[in-house]
Amino acid sequence: MNTVQSAASVAARILLSHIFIISGLSKVANPAGTIAYIQSVGAPLPEVAYAIALFVELVLGVALLLGYQARLAAAGIALFTIAAAFMFHFNMADQMQQIMFLKNLTIVGGLLMVVAFGAGAYSLDNRRR
Repeated sequence: MNTVQSAASVAARILLSHIFIISGLSKVANPAGTIAYIQSVGAPLPEVAYAIALFVELVLGVALLLGYQARLAAAGIALFTIAAAFMFHFNMADQMQQIMFLKNLTIVGGLLMVVAFGAGAYSLDNRRR
């Protein structure tokens, strides 16, 4: 992997993980509001969904950021993001929800690049042993 590819892969992981880590921290700051929002869309077991969201956004988000088990972390986040797109943003009559849906699909595309090509040179997955 050349220097440009190495720099691009770490930048991609930083940018991809950022949205999930920030979102997870906002959920930690307001659990009642988050659970109420999950309930408002009719999702089953909102407390369980909240716990799953925290795990994905914080644990898998940090793993992706650090490049630790990055392929697995990216795959988990991608599945979560697809589910969130359909559960929370699939109102194509609302332009903002349509944009959010497409944003989620775009993020999944970036995550699938990590699944396909790995974390890159500057990652815990590629540390020297």
